[in-house]
Parts: sequence; structure tokens; C-alpha cells
Amino acid sequence: MKKVLITGATGLIGQQIVSDCHDQGINVHYLTTSASKIQNTTHYKGFLWNPNASEIDLDCFDGVSVIINLAGAPIAQRWTQTAKTEIINSRAKSLRFLLESIKNHDVKIDQLISASAIGYYPPSYTQYYEESHTNEDQGFLSEVVRQWEREADAFKTLDIPVSKIRVGLVLAKDGGALPKISQPIKRFLGACIGTGKQWQSWIHIEDVSQIFLFAMSNKFDGIYNAVAPNPVTHSAMMRLIAKTLKRRILLPNIPENILRLILGEMHVIITKGARVSSKKLESLGFGFKYYQLESALKDLL
Repeated sequence: MKKVLITGATGLIGQQIVSDCHDQGINVHYLTTSASKIQNTTHYKGFLWNPNASEIDLDCFDGVSVIINLAGAPIAQRWTQTAKTEIINSRAKSLRFLLESIKNHDVKIDQLISASAIGYYPPSYTQYYEESHTNEDQGFLSEVVRQWEREADAFKTLDIPVSKIRVGLVLAKDGGALPKISQPIKRFLGACIGTGKQWQSWIHIEDVSQIFLFAMSNKFDGIYNAVAPNPVTHSAMMRLIAKTLKRRILLPNIPENILRLILGEMHVIITKGARVSSKKLESLGFGFKYYQLESALKDLL
């Protein structure tokens, strides 16, 4: 029976991947920095680690053939210099420490599947980004992804195939962005942000989880955009959420400069966007359950 090791297993995407692994008869080991999150069942076992202190329970590797890396501090926080350092280090250091642990203890791993982000692509109203796009943009999000993926690629020095999953805006019922967006709309307090023309390359939580498992079952190497086939503009997303909830958007758009004052540099997460392609995954045989935003929202809301 296949066994995977997951970092970030208790997060939004991690929980869905764990559930889907169990549905497919895959046993899960997971790493956590919190002793209170340790569970030990037949198919789900937790192990402590602390990349900052170079500490790890080596039993986590027992029988594991694939590592799924989801570790990383939340991007959606005010980007102080301290927060920026934490966002980058929580991704880069965890991967670097995993690689050192594997190398130093002669652990045999068949594949690394590491989360990444479509934040790599610079904001644009007109570009349609595929995985082959090279970006020299100096923005913070692009730099986070470059360092994140560079550390993942280092696993190739041990002849381990590396699959990097650039995840878009994940829509889920009980976490992530959707509940925060939908609650004001339910109270008729929803408003579009900025111009409303910025692209939202979204994906349903079930589809993003299945992409990780698809990459594992096919032992993929390379970069893959985890976005639904039909991105929409921000204003279109807001209208569809309101329609699904049987509400209307009554308030005027919130100006970008107001959000810049409130959120600082981090405002680009919600005021800027990119239209990102899923064609590579589709050409490899991945079938999305949710192609259109309307069907995804009906399921989630």
C-alpha cells in the first residue's frame, strides 16, 4: 500500500488531500510543529518537526515513497519586513531541511510534489499565462515563488522527480477566501474591489486535491497550473456569488488606493490578478469536476 508524507496536512488543501488519499487507500504520515495536532491511527500518523531548530522525527519517513509539501506561512497578512521573511523562510527552510534529512539519513523517496502559486505570474489584463512563461518581475509574490520552487528543484540532485503545483484561488466551503467574500454579500454589504477587471484564476478545493494525486499517480516532473479552465474577472465572480446567494451587489467599488492605505503592499493580492491556463493538465488527461465557476459556487454555497 502506498504511503505519503505530507507537510501542511492540517491546512485547507492538506485536509482535502488527506481525505482523498484515504479514499484511494493511501496511508498518510504528516509533519507538524504542534504536539497537540499529533494523531496516530492505522492510516494517519503525525510526527513532530521543527525546521528552524533542525529537528525531525525520522520515523516519519518509514515506508514513505512520496512527499507532498504544502508547508508555508499565510500570504494573506500585512507584509511587514518580519512577515515577508517568515513567508519566504517557512517555505524555503522547510524544503531545505527535508532535503538535508533525506540526504543525511539515506532515505529513499520516489517523488516530491510541492505546492507553489500562480503569484509567480505578473498581473495582467491581457496575458494568458502557461507554465512555460518566464518572469523577471521583481514583485514580492514572484520572488516568493522563485525561492520556493528553487528549493523544491534541489531535490533533483538526488534524482528525485519534482512536481510543482502552482495553485490558484482555492474555493472551499469552510475555509479560504470564499466564506470571507460571501458573508458580506449575504448581508447586502458586498462590493467589488478596485476596477473589478482583474482576473481571478480560481479552482474548487476538490479539483486542486485531485491534481496533487494525479501528479502522484503519473509521477509527474515539472510545473503545473492548478486552476480551473475558465478564469473570470473579479466583478464577474462577485456577481455570480451574489446570484448564487440570491442577493445583489449594491455598494460601489472599493477604490484601490483605499485598500493600499489599509493593507499596504499586500493589497495586490486582491486588486491585481492574472489569467492562467490549465491546458497543460487537460492535455495530460486530467478531468476537472468543476469547469465553470457557477457550478462550483452552487456546490459550495
